[in-house]
Amino acid sequence: MQAALRRTTCVQSGGRIEIFDAQLPEGKAVDVIVLFQPIANGNGHSIVDVLAQAPGQLAFKNAAEVDAYLQQERQEWER
Repeated sequence: MQAALRRTTCVQSGGRIEIFDAQLPEGKAVDVIVLFQPIANGNGHSIVDVLAQAPGQLAFKNAAEVDAYLQQERQEWER
């Protein structure tokens, strides 16, 4: 069984991170995975914004709109 350790830390100057934990085996190789936290500065785009700009603009507001779109597509296939 593989052991895992999850810690949250702050990126220091120069893009450096440090992790301290007594469970870490000294002198042994470990894998480190860095997951970025979402940036909350308002510059990000929601998936709805991205879909609205996509070719065909297939952004639906609810399931009823999806159903109506699919029904229209099926009718056009039958022609």
